[in-house]
Amino acid sequence: MLSALEIAKLSEEFETKTPQEIIHWAVKEYFPAVAMSSSFQTQSMPLLHMASQLEHRVTVFFIDTGYHFWETLMFREQLAAEWNLDVVDLHRDPRWDVFVLQNLRRLPLEDPNLCCYLHKVQPMQKALTGTKAWVSGIRRDQTSVRSQAQILELQDDGLLKINPLLNWTKSDVQKYAQEHNLPSHPLLEKGYRSVGCAPCTIAIGANEDERSGRWAGRGKTECGLHTEMFEKKKLTEVKQEFNLEIK
Repeated sequence: MLSALEIAKLSEEFETKTPQEIIHWAVKEYFPAVAMSSSFQTQSMPLLHMASQLEHRVTVFFIDTGYHFWETLMFREQLAAEWNLDVVDLHRDPRWDVFVLQNLRRLPLEDPNLCCYLHKVQPMQKALTGTKAWVSGIRRDQTSVRSQAQILELQDDGLLKINPLLNWTKSDVQKYAQEHNLPSHPLLEKGYRSVGCAPCTIAIGANEDERSGRWAGRGKTECGLHTEMFEKKKLTEVKQEFNLEIK
């Protein structure tokens, strides 16, 4: 295993490497204990396409929250088949089923943090147990939180998070998509430039920030996968961030 110092040095070196070079390093270093995550929206296409070109089939985690647009689910099925991707769907812990069903409509609207924690954070934490490296498609130009990220980030539990597209811009994504004739999410042409769960995503204007349609008006920009919330493994550690009464 690499030391924290070695990871920091490599992360700095990777700032001048291409995403493909970083991904190939990750697979060579950690396969088969490496996995990718993807939301299967338009911005995810370059990373998924790069994964499809690898010699080894790397597992791609897709978090099926139960709130996705139908178009997202169909797009995920299409790409998994056409690009021969090893996609694994993640779901919430069934112990939350009764609570979620009782709060199905109001949960994403009244307490989106809790909703994301149950449907995204916890399932991903569980899926990554035993995995050594997690490849994510976040970029620094997406949110203020992501602007502070590093290409290699060692988690407290030893998991190495790898962000090969981190220093790419929206223009880089568009350029790669055009060069490789990549498909786009079917809702993009309807104004959904960043697609999440249906209750928390709206169409936006052409000149608005691409993530402004996510959790609009709720003071939220992140689901928790790429924040300190992901480091917290117990409900009691994040309970103060939730609005609904939970035991």
